[in-house]
Amino acid sequence: MTQLNQFGQPVGDALPDWQPRPCPERVILEGRLCRLEPLQVRHASALFSAYALSPDTRSWTWLAREPDTSVEDFTRWVESISTLQDPLHFAVIDKQTDAPVGSLALMRIDARNGVMEVGSVHFSSLMTRTPLSTEAQWLLMRYAFDTLGYRRYEWKCNSLNEPSRLAAARLGFQYEGRFRQALVAKGHNRDTDWFSIIDKEWPALDRAFRKWLSADNFTDDGKQLNTLESCRQ
Repeated sequence: MTQLNQFGQPVGDALPDWQPRPCPERVILEGRLCRLEPLQVRHASALFSAYALSPDTRSWTWLAREPDTSVEDFTRWVESISTLQDPLHFAVIDKQTDAPVGSLALMRIDARNGVMEVGSVHFSSLMTRTPLSTEAQWLLMRYAFDTLGYRRYEWKCNSLNEPSRLAAARLGFQYEGRFRQALVAKGHNRDTDWFSIIDKEWPALDRAFRKWLSADNFTDDGKQLNTLESCRQ
């Protein structure tokens, strides 16, 4: 509800108990299908091999980096970011194989205002379009909202990246608008689309994720019975 200050001007809702939130830490997040581990050099070789299973490099098009041409180059990159606090990269470990199959990161972390972004999402073909990819996203959201108490969780993508836009909508992010000519990315203009989830939306989304991810929502051959969107209704 809009409030008025002593001058009769509208101001936002009062947050008298608000305190800056803790920064995310290098923790392990356990799910039923996968777990998230802070990305380390020991993940590099298997993760490089997982990415190499794709017949081409189209999964790199929207990433900030060009594809690595050797496991040594990829390992050097992992080593260079493995101790960073922002972005804080996680490896997605498939619990059936105990092998890394993708990665994603928490970034642009604003603990003072309780805002962070999920980004650098790079899932190999071993996890795309599987429940694993949804669970990985849910684990990070749950960490942000339930463990750390953040107020806002963001998703940003190139406005031409239709798969990312559709993924954000499927996961329950709300579209907020387009920042025109926001970046020069790999020598091309990038307009950036912004999406978010805020804390008051999280409980209902969390219930939908739990319902969708439950084992009884899938047939024996892994087909979903209910869509994630229908679980939110």
